[in-house]
Amino acid sequence: MAKEIIPRWEWRTFRESADELAGVFAGLTPEGVQESDEIYFLSSASDGNAKVRDELMDIKLLQQVNADGLEQWRPVMKGRFPLAAKDVLQVFDALAIECPTLSRGAYPLEDFLEQLVKPVPELHAVRVHKRRSHYTVEGCLAESTEVVADGRRARTVALELEDPARVIAAVRKLGLDRFPNINYPRGLKQLLGWKG
Repeated sequence: MAKEIIPRWEWRTFRESADELAGVFAGLTPEGVQESDEIYFLSSASDGNAKVRDELMDIKLLQQVNADGLEQWRPVMKGRFPLAAKDVLQVFDALAIECPTLSRGAYPLEDFLEQLVKPVPELHAVRVHKRRSHYTVEGCLAESTEVVADGRRARTVALELEDPARVIAAVRKLGLDRFPNINYPRGLKQLLGWKG
């Protein structure tokens, strides 16, 4: 029996100056630190969140934004490469971009990038390195992440949980409500100066 997927409410901000977020988790010890290399797909037509991590295509779609500005995201795919044609169509649908003509039943990652993403001017594949430090704040999953995207550096801080009241309480407790809520696709676009 498949585990029920419960969408999470998320709050995140991106700052190019790490000093602006210095001390947010002061006094807390990270519960874990992870480093990863990922590829984000940025679309001029949407802020759909599609990325490759650990050879998996991972897609989340924005469901709603509440009165506090929190965003509710629902995972809709974790697909392993070679990516089946039906999953390729789902990726392009999530990014609101017309899919190029598919000539075969599955695509390894490099072919997906070269044959399907690269020729589409409204779509950018961005290589991102992350160093994530994980915390728990007010029962919420929290992280502070050093991001390097196409050579540009930023820091992002995020909180998420299924319960929006606890997320906004944690945001306010940490004094983060002075910053805008900026999801990964929008944050990367801003960092890279891409107007898409």
